[in-house]
This record gives sequence, structure tokens and C-alpha cells, in this order.
Amino acid sequence: MTEPDRYSLTYIRTVLDDDGVLTATLDRAERRNAITPEMHAELTPLFRNISEDRAVKVVVLTGAGDKAFCAGADFGGMQDNLDNDAYEDGMPDLMIGSAALVRAQLAVPQPIIAAINGDAIGLGATMALFCDITLMADHGRLADPHVNAGLVAGDGGAILWPLLMGLNRGKEFLLTGQMMGADEAFRLGLVNHVYPLAELRAEAAAFALRLARGPQVAIQFNKRLANADLVDRVNRIIDASLAMEAITFSTRDHREAVSSFIEKRQPRFGNH
Repeated sequence: MTEPDRYSLTYIRTVLDDDGVLTATLDRAERRNAITPEMHAELTPLFRNISEDRAVKVVVLTGAGDKAFCAGADFGGMQDNLDNDAYEDGMPDLMIGSAALVRAQLAVPQPIIAAINGDAIGLGATMALFCDITLMADHGRLADPHVNAGLVAGDGGAILWPLLMGLNRGKEFLLTGQMMGADEAFRLGLVNHVYPLAELRAEAAAFALRLARGPQVAIQFNKRLANADLVDRVNRIIDASLAMEAITFSTRDHREAVSSFIEKRQPRFGNH
């Protein structure tokens, strides 16, 4: 039998099956699973719960609905923060909470399969690409458009994209925020496999079952060894990248980016 919900989170559904496969679903389909502060606060506990849960052998991380895995941060919330001057001086929570999220995901010993069921943008792309195996629906898109919001890609994008794609290709996408389709993401090595949406969940379930029936100690130790360089890279870069992102939250360019998004017009950065 399948349990109704494993961790009783508000914005993330967690279901564990009899084979030890936990499906964690980002559950704001009406907002393309965009991340609010409340949802963000549940992500680190999610990964920590998984790490400590001996019944979990494999994780499938996906999004609700068929349009988006996760559309990144909710721009409406950004506008509210700007209007109400809600950003705490120095933005210490960015340095604490966002760094903790990255480290918590990488600390999960069990393999994590990303079933990218649609667009994965910003932090959504980062979480998907920090997974161990990435399966993507053929209609989905990947991007890290922090730069288009006048922000540094501080939550992991500046670490991952050059690592997975090569330095210059990674910089191209970080400096432009350009969107790529699933086929291009596969060609550039960002995702392992691309499937029609109707097949994605079944393929993810089959892959998860294969891993769940494998030798768990060897699988987890192989993941740990393979991730050693990535963990080292995160430890060297994440604090500086988040500090730089915190600086850019206070810039005119960020305010212009949010205002232009709400007003549905092209932003006018700098002197343009």
C-alpha cells in the first residue's frame, strides 16, 4: 500500500511506495509551482527528512501539473517585498536559508531523480540540476534568468551551469538568461533523457525502481564519490555567490526588472 503523505508538508506532497521510492511533488500547479518564502522554507526540511529516513531508497522530485517543474521565484512576492521595504538589512536569510538548501540537497545520500515535467526556471532549474539523474519532458524548458531580474544567480546556477556545460557555454546562458528547450538541454549534457510528457512519470518510476532494487550501499557511496568535486565547488563558491546576489537585490536594475514585469513592458536597465 502507498502512504497518504510522508512528511506532512504544506506545499510539497511526499508519498513513499512499498519499494522505497519517495515521490516529492512541488505542489503549486496554479502558480507553475513558483516558490514563495513559505514554500522555500519547506525545501531544506524536505531534504533533511529524506536524508534521515531509512525507508527511502530513491527519490523522484517533480512538479504538479503538466506546465512546469518549478518556475522559480514568484515575482509578485518580489514586488510586495520592494513595496513594503521587506528585505531585511543585509538579507541574512539569503546567506543562511539559501545556502542551507543547497547543502541539504547535496547531503541526501539516496539518489534523486528529477522528473522535469515542464519548465524549470531559476531556482527550479538549480534544484533539478542538483539531482543525480535528470529526465525531462520534451515540451519543457530550462533557464536561469536571474540576470534578467537584475540579480546574480546566487543560489547555485553560477556553480552548476559552467560545470555541466563547459565554462563558455555556461557563461553564455548565465549572462543572457536565455531559455533552452529539452532537446538542446540533452545535447548540451544538462539532462540525461528526454521523453514525451505522457511517458515521463512512468520512465522516472521505472528508473527509480531499478535503483531501489540495486545494492544500496554501493549506489549511495558511488553518488558520494561522484559528487565530491561538486560539493567542494559549492563550499568554495556558494557564500560569495549569495553575498553578490544580496547586493543586487538593492540595485536600481532589480527594481526596474520587477516593475517592468508587473507592468508587462520591456525593462530599461542602466541608461537605456
